[in-house]
Amino acid sequence: MAADQRPKADTLALRQRLISSSCRLFFPEDPVKIVRAQGQYMYDEQGAEYIDCISNVAHVGHCHPLVVQAAHEQNQVLNTNSRYLHDNIVDYAQRLSETLPEQLCVFYFLNSGSEANDLALRLARHYTGHQDVVVLDHAYHGHLSSLIDISPYKFRNLDGQKEWVHVAPLPDTYRGPYREDHPNPAMAYANEVKRVVSSAQEKGRKIAAFFAESLPSVGGQIIPPAGYFSQVAEGVGLFIGVDLIKDEATRTPATEEAAYLVSRLKENYVLLSTDGPGRNILKFKPPMCFSLDNARQVVAKLDAILTDMEEKVRSCETLRLQP
Repeated sequence: MAADQRPKADTLALRQRLISSSCRLFFPEDPVKIVRAQGQYMYDEQGAEYIDCISNVAHVGHCHPLVVQAAHEQNQVLNTNSRYLHDNIVDYAQRLSETLPEQLCVFYFLNSGSEANDLALRLARHYTGHQDVVVLDHAYHGHLSSLIDISPYKFRNLDGQKEWVHVAPLPDTYRGPYREDHPNPAMAYANEVKRVVSSAQEKGRKIAAFFAESLPSVGGQIIPPAGYFSQVAEGVGLFIGVDLIKDEATRTPATEEAAYLVSRLKENYVLLSTDGPGRNILKFKPPMCFSLDNARQVVAKLDAILTDMEEKVRSCETLRLQP
């Protein structure tokens, strides 16, 4: 531990006193104190190296030297808003326009996905003159109040559904009403959206926008099903969800088991999180520099821990997080 760092226990005590409890802390039973990161790795105050399967925001990896250099050089020259004339913003817009269809040639630059979605919502409402929005069940669109209102993932635990929000079924071919054995699940889910829109229109509502997520493509099973646990991986590229279940017939979410697995992975220096309505989805979203060797290491550790968990279940031992 560096001499200028406070002890981990002191950092935790200060966080608990000064930071809102609604700001989620990973691994609350034994938090990790991360002091630096590089590429796809993060390091704690003791110098232990963790494979980062969580931080997709650092798309090209933590502390990429070219990104650090560019930010440093720009901050030495100018850091202000876009209301002044400057070459960088138009140069970047021009480069982007060359990669897109001609119709998509006007740009807004924003600080976050929440800002982008809020602006998209305002543009749609201004253009149509309507207020109502169709969203997919369990969807999350951002932390702004305007986006909490259209995010079932959030509003169901807060103020509830507004009358101008219309929820269509999530196009989930594993748990949804139209599954992988359906002859045409994409069309079936599209018809569900039509039904939701028609129902809203019958009530005199007028739709301003449809906030949707792309229908996931099957990325293949990254872990062979093993008895008590069955995993289904869906996603594109490095963004993968693994659905951990207790029973293949009922597909009951293995919520406690998922939490236990993530905790055990952390003990094995792999950082991973869970998500989904049942908090049983292992959510892989590492930076793009995540290597094939990293993937093999993570899969090997997952396999070892799952095998150990299965043996504990067979011997009737209880799976629980260790403090």
